[in-house]
Amino acid sequence: MSKVLNALKCKCPNCKKGKIFNTKGNILLLNIPKMNDRCPQCNYKFERETGFFFGAMFVSYALAAAQMITSLVIFWYIIDISPLRVFAIIVLIAFLFSTTNFKLSRSIWIYLFYKDRN
Repeated sequence: MSKVLNALKCKCPNCKKGKIFNTKGNILLLNIPKMNDRCPQCNYKFERETGFFFGAMFVSYALAAAQMITSLVIFWYIIDISPLRVFAIIVLIAFLFSTTNFKLSRSIWIYLFYKDRN
């Protein structure tokens, strides 16, 4: 369970103290979060090889799809809002959560391929 919490907090998988990202980013200013090359605490290298984070796009897609489906069910089936308004809400939610999805997808991808050396 602690690995899941550390992945959600974007902490280093090696020392669990250092941060994976050094800036938060701001979707309203169109700034994506900046990622550290290495952990500031233990010097663990996050990008294992060139193109390592290509697979994180699939994790990001899954996160976005889950958010959109959840929004659809809540706003269309439970709250019963018109389809056009639901579409606008889903687009807004996807836009607002894009930086969060970016960070989480990379953090999850790092944790998927981390091998504990202890």
